[in-house]
Amino acid sequence: MSSPQKHVQELYQRAVAALNRGDWLSAYDLANELLPLAASHAGVHFVAGVAALGMRALQPALQHLEQAVWLNPDRTDYRAQLARAWCSHGHMRQAHEVAMAAVRLPLLDGLSANTLGVVFVQANDHLRAVDAFEAAVRHVPGNAMYHFNLATALTFTGRLEHAERELEACLALSPCYWKAHLALAQLWKQTPQSNHLDRLRTLLARYALDDEAQLHLNIALSRELEDLGQYEQALTHLIAGKSVLSRTRSYQWRRDRDLFEAVLEAFSNLDSPGQGHASEEPIFVVGMPRSGTTLVERILSSHPAVHSAGELNNFPIAVRRSCSEGGDALLDAEVLRQISATDWAALGRAYVDSTRPGTGHTPHFIDKLPHNFQYVGYILHALPRAKVVCLQRDPMDTCLGNFRQLFAIDSPHYDYSFDLLDVGRYYLMFERLMRGWERLYPGRIHTLHYEALVQDQETTTRALLQYCGLEWDPRCLAFHENSAPSATASTVQVREPLHARFQGRWRRYGEGLDPLRALLLDQGLETSD
Repeated sequence: MSSPQKHVQELYQRAVAALNRGDWLSAYDLANELLPLAASHAGVHFVAGVAALGMRALQPALQHLEQAVWLNPDRTDYRAQLARAWCSHGHMRQAHEVAMAAVRLPLLDGLSANTLGVVFVQANDHLRAVDAFEAAVRHVPGNAMYHFNLATALTFTGRLEHAERELEACLALSPCYWKAHLALAQLWKQTPQSNHLDRLRTLLARYALDDEAQLHLNIALSRELEDLGQYEQALTHLIAGKSVLSRTRSYQWRRDRDLFEAVLEAFSNLDSPGQGHASEEPIFVVGMPRSGTTLVERILSSHPAVHSAGELNNFPIAVRRSCSEGGDALLDAEVLRQISATDWAALGRAYVDSTRPGTGHTPHFIDKLPHNFQYVGYILHALPRAKVVCLQRDPMDTCLGNFRQLFAIDSPHYDYSFDLLDVGRYYLMFERLMRGWERLYPGRIHTLHYEALVQDQETTTRALLQYCGLEWDPRCLAFHENSAPSATASTVQVREPLHARFQGRWRRYGEGLDPLRALLLDQGLETSD
């Protein structure tokens, strides 16, 4: 080997070693030092792309990974990382297309299979996610994370017994995989004869100084104690678990209040909708999380003319991309200042196009991202023929539901959910914003009350279908027989017939919820007695 070739080989080995140990900057610098010497080396572009992705330099990551795939199109790992880069960039259509091309190639390693599984989950293709995670487990059966990811995908697709086996396999490999303990607690209704209380309590005491353990184990204990009817103890553990994050997040509820008020003010100065994209496909189901949005999604998607696209971030991303400048947040003061310059038809078209190829095969599709309630004005201007269904539920049940749930920890959308009174304040802001939208766009939003649906399922469902322009179909009453995957916190409940067991749930928890109720009543909100 000549001296220049040896130098290139040594640099490449150092770049790969840096990449493998997660030293993104060193790997990226070494790869860029190599590129003038080996511009057609696919591996060098791969190292540069993955390192850039690790540093969240998304544009260079895409450029290098695209080049790596072009130079060597037969490498599954190259395509998997390119799909991951598109996913990180918020381009789910491109991510899914690249992932589909990758699964047609021979699979080289468990990491690539797991990466493709994560991309498929983000793209709401949960059946393919199961296949990818199963491949990851076959390649590396000793990896606890792969078992956990497979269990999560199996839960989304309703295969709960298999999910339970994978969660126990995860914990057998890594007893401190805290998320798996919580997932097990939520998978089934626990009984006095079958529960995990002893294991959870032992671990909680042993890892008293581990914040991640305290977070997940306390919430897991809360769920299992609820199932056993010990509600006041459950609330104590729930507060202990959530306080781990409330101490570190420092949520400022006034910031959300100011944003919501600015949103309404910005749209109050616009003309009536009418110049947007003419598509009638989208049905947006919005509302506070845990208010029944998934239930309504399942009812509507049981209709043959409707497909559920899942909880898409596509619309907020499309709004951000329609702006010429702005910060990292999807919605902020800078975005709102640019409303008057928005090309509404282009925004609506970009959103609908971004949902392909997952949509377009039925006359309508559902976008069930609850927090799209912040974007109702944008939606009705960009898509004036779209439907918006807003769920309302008893304030106390809604707030308790949000506090009980451990939402995605890395999402700023849910920073309000770690403190009971912050949840109450956020609910009040939601209420004010929705009243503002109804005032600005009378008759355009269909408000559906969860309690009315429980009390008179057929009448409420008929009114919902009529608003959406859908013919009556009795399958919408048998939504629990809908076999489509569901990737939400309600994935287990939506496979049951409609019932009233969770109506008025808050009353079971004793005096611990009194401060929350006092806050809501002080602001004039009625709660069930």
